[in-house]
Amino acid sequence: MKELIYYSFLESSDLKRSFIEENKEYLYDVFSKILDRVKEGGKILICGNGGSAADAQHIAAEFIGRFLLDRRALPAIALTTDSSLLTAVGNDFGFDVIFERQVDALGIKGDVLIGISTSGNSENVVRAVLKARQKGLLTVGFLGRDGGKLKNLVDYPIVVKTFSTPRIQEVHITIGHVLCDFIEKSMFGA
Repeated sequence: MKELIYYSFLESSDLKRSFIEENKEYLYDVFSKILDRVKEGGKILICGNGGSAADAQHIAAEFIGRFLLDRRALPAIALTTDSSLLTAVGNDFGFDVIFERQVDALGIKGDVLIGISTSGNSENVVRAVLKARQKGLLTVGFLGRDGGKLKNLVDYPIVVKTFSTPRIQEVHITIGHVLCDFIEKSMFGA
């Protein structure tokens, strides 16, 4: 069991290292696009299921509260946190539209939608992305495996190329943290 612990940490750190070596320039470009939208008054909508729902909530909280700097709140909404809305829409219209309906109601041109899906195939995230594109939002996918359906639907797919869901999630939350840090320092200084 000691080896399990050791190799789990190594697997996580090795994946993060290979991911950033492959995606360093690309992440800078994607983060810069998101930053431009936030500077122009756009908000960030974030959605996902299960652990990805928790990541959506976590990232939104970092933008609204703070990441490292004391600064004004930045507009972000986790589309995963309103249990009354999720259960009502899920019951009345189906689980596949729970995020799509919120994007339709809350998203406006100039906003950003970040869809998080370890498989890249979550139907409710797919439908949210399609609605977001229809409304003129910038769409970004935090994805895993081969990127799934979402890879070709979002403006900017960020794909963690492994089939290990826990390792994908570990890289996703790191991406979220670095995005927060990037935007915070770009807008409010070091």
